[in-house]
Amino acid sequence: MKHWSLFLIIATTVMAADTENWPQYRGANADGLGEGATLPETWSETENVVWKVKVPGWGWSSPIVWGDKIFVTSAVGEKEVPTPHVGGYPGGHIGTGEVHRWMLYCLDFETGKILWEFEAHQGIPPQMRHPRNSFASETPVTDGERVYAWFANIGLFCCDMNGKKLWERRWPSYPMRDGWNTGTSPVLHGERVFIQNDNDQESWLETVDKLTGKTLWRVPRDERSTWSTPYVWESGQRSELVTIGMKKIRSYAPEDGALLWEISGTAGLVSQIPISKHGLLYAGAGYHYGPLYAIKPGAKGDISLTGDATSNEFITWSQKRGSSIHPGYLISGDRLFVCYDSGLLGCFNAKTGEEIIAKQRLNTKGGRFYASPWAYNGRVFMLNENGDTWVIEDSSEYKLVRKNSLGDVAWATPAIARGSLFIRTFSSLFRIQNKK
Repeated sequence: MKHWSLFLIIATTVMAADTENWPQYRGANADGLGEGATLPETWSETENVVWKVKVPGWGWSSPIVWGDKIFVTSAVGEKEVPTPHVGGYPGGHIGTGEVHRWMLYCLDFETGKILWEFEAHQGIPPQMRHPRNSFASETPVTDGERVYAWFANIGLFCCDMNGKKLWERRWPSYPMRDGWNTGTSPVLHGERVFIQNDNDQESWLETVDKLTGKTLWRVPRDERSTWSTPYVWESGQRSELVTIGMKKIRSYAPEDGALLWEISGTAGLVSQIPISKHGLLYAGAGYHYGPLYAIKPGAKGDISLTGDATSNEFITWSQKRGSSIHPGYLISGDRLFVCYDSGLLGCFNAKTGEEIIAKQRLNTKGGRFYASPWAYNGRVFMLNENGDTWVIEDSSEYKLVRKNSLGDVAWATPAIARGSLFIRTFSSLFRIQNKK
């Protein structure tokens, strides 16, 4: 009887730990960590696939999940979009006179059927895009009562869970670097929605009331185009809204937008999102492996490193070439995994900055990494643009367990909820779950 009681306690604990909802980019804690006994380690275009559905149009936004509903955004044009080129950085931009529809779709968890759709806007795109970027690359966010879809060149739209529009806000459209279009996702915290809009004309950070869309505060930013998503850091001492720009990492007071601290030292393309663990904040960015910082709570003013210093009063440690451009960091236990765009994997001790795994070259056949890594059940997963996922042991040594392929271009970061993994490729949305 004692053994049976113990089994029930353990089983109940495991069930309770399952990730139920995935309300924003990288999950509720924006850390890419999930739980669930039926979460898959192995998949293909058919294996362990519960359903595969075609979402109209195209978007690199991530799916989000709340209860039995999955939300994705998309831009639907008049013509079929060809499969994007993979590998390298093709230059140029795509302008279009073609009318598009900016859409929010709600899909059923069990079947993948589209339950409802909301059209935010219809018209000609006000800005150009990179050949591999979409017109719907910003991930929506939900609190379980409302869904917020942000299209940076169109506006912010709030719907209830049945697709009824509650309010909308519109801002001017701003040019982005080389006509590459946008990709910064909104953040929801408490009663506020935070929007970072760094562009080549007029960059700003704005906070609106989640119930009305009314502006609560707005601050200008001395930045150029970035694609990074802000992060709310609950350090235990205070709440902070942390942003990564092309020039600086900055922290703001969520209540009024007052600048708390800043670090100079980012450069080039910036598409990162900060993360926090172990009482520290991890942030950094830069083209071709920029600096990565582990920051203590309570900082004030300019806390930039000087000279050859790798730490100071508020920076516990730093790695000069520790950051990737696009994929976010993944922290599991004391291990901080960094998936570099070009196909390298690094791992540092999150508390000390010491290198745990020397950079490993992954055989990507030219495909780069844009999706952020995720982890569950003792495995770390990294999805590259070829649709291939590297599955490695979540340990202090590099050990490749397997590779899974979906045979389609993939940039979007997956979602995890209710024992299932959701991967969005160029052509389809997959719900994947271990069927054994």
